[in-house]
Amino acid sequence: MLLTDDISTLKNIGEQRREKLNKMGVYTVLDMLEYFPRDYEDRSVLTPIADITPGSSFGFVARLADKPTLTVKGKFKLVRAKLTDGTGQLEAVWFNQPYLKNSFQVGKDYWFFGKTSEKYGLLQVDSPEWEVYDPYKKSLSNGRIIPVYPLTQGLTQKVLRGVIKQALDTALDEVEEFLPAEIAKKYGFADRKYAVANIHFPESDNAFFKARTRLVFDELFLLQMRLLQLKGSIKKKQHGISIKNTDISPVLDVLGFELTSAQGKVLDEIKADVLSPYVMNRLVQGDVGSGKTAVALAAAYMLISNGYQVALMAPTDVLASQHFESISRLFGKLGIKTVLLKSGMKKREKDNACEDIKLGTAKMIIGTHALIQDNVEYKDLAMVITDEQHRFGVEQRRKLESKGKTPHVLVMTATPIPRTLGLILYGDLDISTIDHLPPGRQKIDTFAVNTSYHARLYAFIQKLCGEGRQCYIICPMIEENEKNDLKAAVEYTDELKSVFPQFEVACLHGKMKADEKQAIMSGFYDNKIQILVSTTVIEVGVNVPNATIMVVENAERFGLSALHQLRGRVGRGSEKSYCILVSDSKNSLSKERMKIMCSTDNGFEISEKDLQLRGPGDFFGTRQHGLPDMKIANLYKDIPILKQVQQAAVESYQKDPMLILPENRRLKQKILDIFDKNEKKLGL
Repeated sequence: MLLTDDISTLKNIGEQRREKLNKMGVYTVLDMLEYFPRDYEDRSVLTPIADITPGSSFGFVARLADKPTLTVKGKFKLVRAKLTDGTGQLEAVWFNQPYLKNSFQVGKDYWFFGKTSEKYGLLQVDSPEWEVYDPYKKSLSNGRIIPVYPLTQGLTQKVLRGVIKQALDTALDEVEEFLPAEIAKKYGFADRKYAVANIHFPESDNAFFKARTRLVFDELFLLQMRLLQLKGSIKKKQHGISIKNTDISPVLDVLGFELTSAQGKVLDEIKADVLSPYVMNRLVQGDVGSGKTAVALAAAYMLISNGYQVALMAPTDVLASQHFESISRLFGKLGIKTVLLKSGMKKREKDNACEDIKLGTAKMIIGTHALIQDNVEYKDLAMVITDEQHRFGVEQRRKLESKGKTPHVLVMTATPIPRTLGLILYGDLDISTIDHLPPGRQKIDTFAVNTSYHARLYAFIQKLCGEGRQCYIICPMIEENEKNDLKAAVEYTDELKSVFPQFEVACLHGKMKADEKQAIMSGFYDNKIQILVSTTVIEVGVNVPNATIMVVENAERFGLSALHQLRGRVGRGSEKSYCILVSDSKNSLSKERMKIMCSTDNGFEISEKDLQLRGPGDFFGTRQHGLPDMKIANLYKDIPILKQVQQAAVESYQKDPMLILPENRRLKQKILDIFDKNEKKLGL
């Protein structure tokens, strides 16, 4: 069997099961082999019934004392069976599986595994897994450490284990070793076949750890190699535009405030870069409100005052427009022409902006992805600034850079990046951090409440808006969905208009046209709108100092970093500000998020916690880079392996950047198989 074969070539995979597996991202036999467990259960120990206690999961062998019974209560169908093993007795209960009534034979031994509870003084095991007990046959589900997989509705662990075992039995020999032998030998890795087999059904604890270490290394190594290829980061530094004048006092005068020591330190690093003969590649990260835009303006002024052009690319029309309004006002005082280029502009406006850019009369160019369109020509582009970098793919950033002759690159993000993730995603950038807020920034009091607090919350909003303040209310959806009762922005806006008849209530969401969004944001900025109901379109960069309360409905739907970004929309003026997180979720992960949000406002702490809670998978930005979700690596736990990966990847790249040597042939093919397919799917 070939690894590229469709999963339907495996036995017992009909159309329905195939569709469910496709939904989980499993299309081929190789996908099945690389669908790694999320957890494991130790079922190697059999417990006598006499030693079983309520509240834990146990494996045991027992036989039925008599025939199972079926009880029907409305929609519920309960099958009950009395189980005994000679040391004691308990009851097994299955919900809505009536066929089980005729699935057992009295007097025959069965193996069971499930969580126990106590009901009416009797011990019971709820919906246990079961199978006929055969002490001479090795089972996939008992008598061993067994894998637990992420599932979709309609698939069981038992079925998935069987399919994966079948794939291992028929296709494991096809798994190729793509890691260069020199690297595998240096770090003492097990071979890949052994690793794939033992990540699913480990022979021992030691076999599991060897397997996981190898597979984590592989995943991070492929990722790092792809990023090195995309960025060309381990190459000789490019010669860039070197300037002589770095006096920024004129722009500081029009800003009207003193820079913090943290901002000053970052500007000194930027000055050193642009005075050197090499291209600057610098990431400036800082928490919400730390003053990154002021640093970017001062950096832009350095290049503009030397006769060059600077382009700033923002991820949304709203943010681009807001940057244009504030920057054109400031730079206008210095005689610097600023133009805006974004979707939704009239043709004449676009043509005029493009003409100014081409002739060089426009020195500061602000826009969205419109800045990288083929018809946009720059005269002397010397610096490229991207705002909220994690929202742009590598290719988009590179395309903007190609508009000039080796321009300097300044990247800004208000999403503090854990060091580990920064090393992976931005290995080609020098990282500068603005690590404290300007004086006078308000601490935002954060509270987590459930929906029973709505009446009190509305009274609080009424009080603040009555005092002249403004309010954001965030909903995770645009329109009501029949399948759930999440607060929907459009319907909720109508509801709030009747709750607050004395205030202007408006709705903002991503499906609106650009000019509609702009009109609403302008109305909110001018305090013509007091309550803005919005989706996360306002998450980044929107600056309304008069807004002092942020309410997030269904807060469990947002990750920690997103919640922190949303909270950063308030507390931007001199008035006391509040963030209220509304959630009825009983989920332990959601509760932990709410607790963290209420206990700290430090964005770096929050992003580390976010990474820790999410574990493997998509922490912000990896999809934007055309990178697939991680299947096994955990960027929080696997830092020691990551360090090995970075050393090995840099060495490999320096020796053979195009991977043309014979020993790297399979590695090159593996990278193409994984990343090219994913990038095409994402349109990058």
